[in-house]
Amino acid sequence: MIVLIIYIAAFCAALIVVHLVTSRIKVRSDFTSLKTVTFGDESAVRPNRWASILSVLTLFLLWGAFTGSDWVPVHAPGPFIGDTQFTYTLEAPDGARDQATVYARVFPAREKGAPQEVEPGTGFAKNDSIAVAAWRSDLILIDKNDEITRKDGAKVVEIDGQPVSPGSRVEVAHGSVAVTSKGSLNFVPYAGMQMEPIWLPAPEAVVARIKEISTQGYQNFTLWEHLYWSLLRVIVGFLCGAIIGIPLGYAMGLSGWFRGWFDPIVEFMRPVPPLALIPLVIIWAGIGESGKIILLFLAALWIMAISARAGVSGVAIAKVHAAYSLGASRWQVLRQVIVPNSMPEIFTGARVAMGVCWGTVVAAELVAAEKGAGMMIMVASRFQLTDIVLMGIIMIGVIGFSIDILMRKAEDWLVPWKGRT
Repeated sequence: MIVLIIYIAAFCAALIVVHLVTSRIKVRSDFTSLKTVTFGDESAVRPNRWASILSVLTLFLLWGAFTGSDWVPVHAPGPFIGDTQFTYTLEAPDGARDQATVYARVFPAREKGAPQEVEPGTGFAKNDSIAVAAWRSDLILIDKNDEITRKDGAKVVEIDGQPVSPGSRVEVAHGSVAVTSKGSLNFVPYAGMQMEPIWLPAPEAVVARIKEISTQGYQNFTLWEHLYWSLLRVIVGFLCGAIIGIPLGYAMGLSGWFRGWFDPIVEFMRPVPPLALIPLVIIWAGIGESGKIILLFLAALWIMAISARAGVSGVAIAKVHAAYSLGASRWQVLRQVIVPNSMPEIFTGARVAMGVCWGTVVAAELVAAEKGAGMMIMVASRFQLTDIVLMGIIMIGVIGFSIDILMRKAEDWLVPWKGRT
């Protein structure tokens, strides 16, 4: 919740600052700047590059701040590291009370720490010491330390002067202490607001993993080999789906018979998640490469068919009539009117299909794959190697975003008439 509030505040602050600064130093002289009405006009909306830069920078700063990264100047409060202590009051069966002090040493996670050496004291409640890693907790077993134990009827009645009972928890210096149902004390040091590395590693840890796996490899393959095989599967599956899906969509858009025959099939399969087909594909094609390609083919097929059909339906009928009035044949109408005017819808469907294929290939590689980004993430998660998991997610996102940008550029180059009448 705190991260979300900070993110929203950063968004609002950046919007105000950038708007005020750019409105004074930059005067637009393009066609959009001459329009009197821009709200609701999609053609007038252009991505603000400053907003993109600040968006990525904000996410990076939040990531570094809440993981204690050395790459960012500010940090959220981290876990307590150092020595602290608290006292507990032990009550004997006859009502006599004695105090003992527990000295706690909290050391950084993934390091080794030793408890302090303390004098036990002279009373029946003996001083004790523990060593606990940050983000962890430790039990103080009073039965193994004090002269009078629970079997004798002794019980802890106060911690740092605060009355306690089994099941209660009190705040102490640099942490909290809970009394278990069996009467032991559980010390939990202050965790702060930073994420534990096992849940979210710092940026430098992820970058170090990228360098390591790029050269030394992981599970017998380097990072680039894992990504290559994932990308190859996606491209092959997508191309197979497009080669069949686009002609099928054109046929459904131009022929009532084709639409009546295939429309129930397409509309039935379209809402079925590709992941739901994994068991069936394994039964049909096994767990090899062919099964993964078939799954990606099915993920792209229905999207490409529907986008091609929508492209045909979106062609202005006036253009078709104009072509016929000029003596065009059906083939000429298809080639020079329908196909060009349906290309924007097809490119939109291709971008969606590629995104779905990227999401599907990771799941497909979870099943008996020897190489691939999904396989790398799955194996790393079994050993709680969160830095490798996060590295795989980032690389998949970067490649997917790069592919989408390339497809946008290809659309601008191949379909320059998009949005024009």
